Amino acid sequence: EVQLVESGGGLVQPGGSLRLSCAASGFTFSTSAMSWFRQAPGKGLEWVSVINSVSSTTTYADSVKGRFTISRDNAKNTLYLQMNSLKPEDTGVYYCAKGVNSNSRGQGTQVTVSS
Repeated sequence: EVQLVESGGGLVQPGGSLRLSCAASGFTFSTSAMSWFRQAPGKGLEWVSVINSVSSTTTYADSVKGRFTISRDNAKNTLYLQMNSLKPEDTGVYYCAKGVNSNSRGQGTQVTVSS
């Protein structure tokens, strides 16, 4: 059974940083592409970033490019999202997901960017 547990969210001021983590289990993490999604209040799910399994090639949504960095530690079965220069519009629940779609995702962690 795929299990994904996000952590690291919280309240941060605009311009601040947070690092999200996602602990994965129940599947072969090292051979799986992994993604981050987010959902702002009252809006649908938005894809944020993906990292592939072999070369760790990364891709980002235009809205976060240059500010967010996705990474992975295959030895720890953990996915990360480093978020810098945070903006109020980055507020939402952040989910990690196995693969490139949101079907297998965790319970999410809340990120609130506000002064």
